[in-house]
Amino acid sequence: MPRKKVDPLEVLATTPLAKAVASSSIGKSVATKLGVPPAVELRRGRNNPRGAISLAALSNATLVGSTLALLGRDTINVKVDTPDARTLGDSGRPVPPGYEGRLGALVLDLTELRAVKDLEYVRGVLRPAIRSLERSGRVIFVARAPESYDELEPRVLAQGLDGLNRTVAKELRGGATSNLIWVDPETTPGGLASTLRFLLEGRSAYVDGQSWRVGVAEVSDDVATTDRPYAGKIVAVTGAARGIGAAIARTFARDGATVVGVDVPASGEALAKVVNEIHGTALQLDITLPDAGERIAAHVAERYGEDARLYGIVHNAGITRDRMLVNLDEKGWDAVLQVNLMAQLRMNELLLDGRPGGLADGGSIVGISSTSGIAGNKGQANYATSKAAIVGLVRAMAPQLADRGITINAVGPGFIETEMTAAIPYLQRQIFQRSNSLAQGGKPVDVAETIAYLADPASAAVTGQVVRVCGQALVGQ
Repeated sequence: MPRKKVDPLEVLATTPLAKAVASSSIGKSVATKLGVPPAVELRRGRNNPRGAISLAALSNATLVGSTLALLGRDTINVKVDTPDARTLGDSGRPVPPGYEGRLGALVLDLTELRAVKDLEYVRGVLRPAIRSLERSGRVIFVARAPESYDELEPRVLAQGLDGLNRTVAKELRGGATSNLIWVDPETTPGGLASTLRFLLEGRSAYVDGQSWRVGVAEVSDDVATTDRPYAGKIVAVTGAARGIGAAIARTFARDGATVVGVDVPASGEALAKVVNEIHGTALQLDITLPDAGERIAAHVAERYGEDARLYGIVHNAGITRDRMLVNLDEKGWDAVLQVNLMAQLRMNELLLDGRPGGLADGGSIVGISSTSGIAGNKGQANYATSKAAIVGLVRAMAPQLADRGITINAVGPGFIETEMTAAIPYLQRQIFQRSNSLAQGGKPVDVAETIAYLADPASAAVTGQVVRVCGQALVGQ
């Protein structure tokens, strides 16, 4: 029989020696002596790159340039590495052209990519930019979705960009990221604006090496450019009492939303603290109850009026009951599936039936998947199943909800630093944190910012997508 492939990171983190050292007072000292560098501080929030944005438009493509203009972002001419553009360095070797000062971002409009020979232009603009990119800089690829082509060559090239993007993300340093956006041939600047803005800003700090699609939707200029997209809108967040859920609630409130925080009665005090801080309302509720969706709608109608409707719901609540499958009984199996999956199915059905306080047409649903669901994880058969099912839920429901203008998406968090993960012994935690291209764990706000982007009215062209918030974790990449 072939030998089972062993993950060396997993072995290192779980050996008795590693556990003993990590649990001791010298754990941090050992990690330092082993040469573990400090994590780069990532640019977060609604902060743009400090340096200039360089726009590389293949064959005079116009979509990205028009989108950047809509966002009020100025651009500079791109530098292209060609034999004629190189100069001799001090070592006597040819040096590619460089930018004056540090470059904030390189955005590539590759919507006119047609032939293999066009990839030389892509290489030519990447080389000088990567050498000049500032800390927390950005490389953003925009290309037509592979399935939008009838011809073979551009179709396979569009898919090939996914490998290029993931490789660039792994080669960048200093907290810089690379991501790829596939667009529909009919995508407009208004439809692309929210995604391009998100990727340029610090809100996308922990999204790296990812690719997803932007479709077609009518988005006005004022909607595409506002900093408070949820003003006058009601958003429900489950599991809002602490950790990622609390960060989600705060982020939506920052962006103008009235937040209905939902959590179990046992977390009532923590939930009240969060919603009081953001001037929302609290609903103590076990979401596994068959009428949980009905109770959320009733709360909205009672507190905000019979004509009030939810703009969005974020299904953040979830649990784990980790066991190796051979040790997992029916109770541990079912508990996770009920909270992480069945509760969402039931709530969505009730909230979408048109009742007072339910989800409005033109609204948004966002679920929480996980890298464990996408790639699998030993000891999490129940959890991985439930989180992979969320991916299926998003993809299945997106076309069903399209006629109502409702978007449904999900995020897939990786290692996020919370109170729970802080309890992991230091050395083990360092291994988990650093097993990604950004060499650090994410923050709850990183998940929250990505959810707020997906639910944004300006993101109406983004639906049926799953965006991993994992710093390009080595698992599944």
